[in-house]
Parts: sequence; C-alpha cells; structure tokens
Amino acid sequence: MSQTSLKQKKKNDTGSKNSKDSIDTEKRKDSEKSGVRLSTQESQESPLLKTDSRGYVVRSQWSRTSRSPSTRAPSVDETRSKSASLKLPASSTTSRTSSTSPSQQDSQKELSAQPSPPTPPMPLDSSPPTPPESYSQSRRSSKMQENPEAWAHGIARDSMQLREYPPRTPPTEWKSYAQRKTTYSTQLDRDCLSELPRQQQLEEEEEEDEAYWASVRTLYEKTPSCSRPRPPKPKHAITIAVSSRALFNMVDGRKIFEEEGLEKYMEYQLTNENVILTPGPAFRFVKALQHVNARLRELYPNEQDLFDIVLMTNNHAQVGVRLINSVNHYGLLIDRFCLTGGKSPIGYLKAYLTNLYLSADSEKVQEAIQEGIASATMFDGAKDMAYCDTQLRVAFDGDAVLFSDESEHITKEHGLDKFFQHEALFENKPLAQGPLKGFLEDLGRLQKKFYAKDERLLCPIRTYLVTARSAASSGARVLKTLRRWGLEIDEALFLAGAPKGPILVKIRPHIFFDDHMFHIEGAQKFGTITAHVPYGINQKMNN
Repeated sequence: MSQTSLKQKKKNDTGSKNSKDSIDTEKRKDSEKSGVRLSTQESQESPLLKTDSRGYVVRSQWSRTSRSPSTRAPSVDETRSKSASLKLPASSTTSRTSSTSPSQQDSQKELSAQPSPPTPPMPLDSSPPTPPESYSQSRRSSKMQENPEAWAHGIARDSMQLREYPPRTPPTEWKSYAQRKTTYSTQLDRDCLSELPRQQQLEEEEEEDEAYWASVRTLYEKTPSCSRPRPPKPKHAITIAVSSRALFNMVDGRKIFEEEGLEKYMEYQLTNENVILTPGPAFRFVKALQHVNARLRELYPNEQDLFDIVLMTNNHAQVGVRLINSVNHYGLLIDRFCLTGGKSPIGYLKAYLTNLYLSADSEKVQEAIQEGIASATMFDGAKDMAYCDTQLRVAFDGDAVLFSDESEHITKEHGLDKFFQHEALFENKPLAQGPLKGFLEDLGRLQKKFYAKDERLLCPIRTYLVTARSAASSGARVLKTLRRWGLEIDEALFLAGAPKGPILVKIRPHIFFDDHMFHIEGAQKFGTITAHVPYGINQKMNN
C-alpha cells in the first residue's frame, strides 16, 4: 500500500473518532442536565481503556517506574512520546477538553493525529486499579501551571454542576380556592378567573368607572359651591375683634352660667352644640364688612387691605364647636378664633393686631381701653329694623368719639355760652383726635380704592357724622379738623341738641358710636344698633 493511501486512511480514522467523540459529548451533556448518568450499555460501546502488561491504565502524567505521580511538569517532547502510545476513552477526553483552553485543544488534536503502536486488549475479568489519591493533586497543579485562568474557570463551572439543592418541601396545608379567595381583592380575583374573556372584564371595569364618576358629578352638582376666599394677612388687614356674645345671642347660656355655674353652662352648650345660635348686635355689621371685602376682591383680586374678623371669647374650647357650626351656617368668613377658657381675652388683642374691639361686656371694653385699643360695648335695638345689605353704613358721634373730649369739659365746667366762644376763638385750630379716628381713617382709605375705579356713587362704604353741636357756632371747627386730617365724611348732621333717634332711623346704620348713654338709649328705642364708647377713652389713646 502506498504512503498516500495510508495518510488518507489515517485521516478518515481521525474524522470518525472526532465525530464519535462529538456524539458522546452531546449525550453526556444531555445526561448531566437531566441528572441521569449514561447507561452501562453506552459505556460498553465506548472504546476500552488501554492498559499495560500489568493491567494499569497508560496515562501521560504517570511515571512508568513508580505509581506516584511525577512532581515536575512534563516537557513538550515527553508529552508527545507518551501520548503517542495512549488512547483515552471518549468520555474522559470530552470532560477534559471542555475545561481546557483553545490552544490546548489544538495541541491535543495534533497529538491524536500521530500514529500509535497497537496495545494488547485488557482482560475482561480484570478491572483497572484505582489511581492514587495524589493523582488529582498533581494533575491539578500541572494544569494550573499551564493555564491558571482556564483552570479557575473550570473549577467554578464544575462546582456549579456538582452543586446539589435540597428538595423543595410541599406546603403543610393546602387551602381550597374558596378559602384563599378572601385574601385577594376583588380585582385580582377577577383577573384569575379564566372563564371570563379579557375583553368582557375590560368592559365591566369601564362601566363601573362611568357609574362611579356619574355619581360623583351628581353629588357635586347638588352640593353648593364651597369656594372660600383666603383670609388677608394680618399685617395688611383691618382687624375687627368681636366677642361671641356680640356676634350671637347667648342670653340663655349666660343666665345658666350666672345661676348654676360653669359646669352646667358647659354641659348646656355641649348638649346644644348642633343648635344654631341666633344673630347678635354685631351680626349685621360683620355681614356688611364681608360685602365690602367681596367688592374689593372683584376690583383688586390680589388685595390684602381688607377687613379681617376675629372671634374673641373667653368661652371654653368645647363650646367652640357650637360657635363654628353657627358661623358656617350663616356663611360668615371668620377663620381666626380665640377661645381662652375662662380667662380674659384682652391680653390677646395686641397679638392679633386688633384695630377695633366690639363686645357685649362693658368690663372687657374698659380693659381694652386701658391697653390702648379702640373698643365699644354693643347694644341691640329694641325692635327690628331693615338694614342695607349692599352698603356698610357707619355713624359716629363727634366729641369723645372722633375728636377729643376737651370741648365737653368746657361745657360742663363753664356752660354752653363759654363753649361757643371757645369754638369760635379756636376755629382754625384742629381738634385733638378721638378713639375712633383711626377706624374712620381705615374706612376712608378703602373708599379711595373704589374712587380710583370710578365707583364713588356705587361705593359700598358710607360714613355719617351725627353730632349735637350747632353748625353755626361750632360746626366749622369740626369740618376744618377733618379736612386737616385728610379725611372725608359722606354726611354731616348737626342737631344742635335735638334727639338723634329719628335721624338714625332714616340712616339705618349698621353701627352707631356714641359716648353718652342718654343718646344710646334713645337710639335703641328706634331699633338702632349702638356701640357705647366710654367717656375719657381718648386720654389713654392719645398717650
């Protein structure tokens, strides 16, 4: 046989070996994935291991003179000579080549292509002895020296393949679907049902959403508008502090407090906290102030120079629920409350930046006066009177209210004639300011805001001067004083000592300030709501 035919035959033998090796490799991978090793029938079909005359497997790393592995790494020449007489099984070859680098695989292919001398077959009854324990260590050390990176990668892969996980234990108790249904929400339970198509579920959800939003729209349509304007900042606002007895009629509760004590009074208020209180003397005045705020917000949306109402009372906090219910019932825009629980609230007036304090308790008014705060005692009219809802009307007495009380001192000490002479002599000298001069200034400042928008004839604020002075003898000094102050009064009524009640009926003011109880009582008979300014308040105010 020629040399060319021998080479061709060797090449065919090598190809058949490689194809058989690849088939065995795929079978071994499949068996390792399923956890079942190859059967004995397949192992018998694989090539038998080559042994020497003594029955030992011939391996390249073993020394022929000793069973102990060689401690040094074999050279290239030794490897080729030893591998020439070695034919390893397909299973061991595939397992080793899988953990070697590509360069090593190429070198092994070259070595397998070289011819090897025939080896006598191993007897059937003889089995190859187990290699010593140190073989794996020498084999591992030699591989680490040849290619440490590939060796580390193979160790990691082998550890992952040999890792065993504990079997998953079944749950101790299985529950039926009816028992587990309560632990899931209705939406999740519907998604788990396979009987209903997905499209039908989506349609049902859309119908539920439409029904829900339809009910919400119906609810909001029936509910009145609850848009509530924000209160002004205290440093810019005109703060009017009103007591609970001035704002509401609390005569019954006051009677229980005086006769039966505080505990019975609180019990009465808690029992009747859902009973709406009736309006008091300052109620219509507060409503008129809110109308002015509304008009200002229409003309100046960002306006902060507004009236700010504060409910100032010495009631207990438990009584506040009834007050809040009554305030909301009448639509009063009162956001700031002061409930002092039996103590006097006068100490909080300056903290609230109060410009005017109105109360039904004359003693509280006196305390506020001592603190230098403009105050007045409110009295309701003896009979009902129709009041204007679109215009705030405020009437002032002159002496000891807008002006000082120096002229009244001269009248009491020297008589009316001396008073007329004094006023004529000091006609061009402005009068000293009274306790409510600041409140008139606040009203005038707001009036000018309406005048700037050409709203003079439709201005929601109107001021009146109702005085017992005579216009001819002492009226000029009053008007010149107002002019010097830069204040305008809409109407000035000089009565020369005549009763004020009939004039006030015509004016129908929301509040009338006067320092004489004689005029207060006369105005009350005609149904005018009055506010008594104690005599001599200007002395403390001027200091």
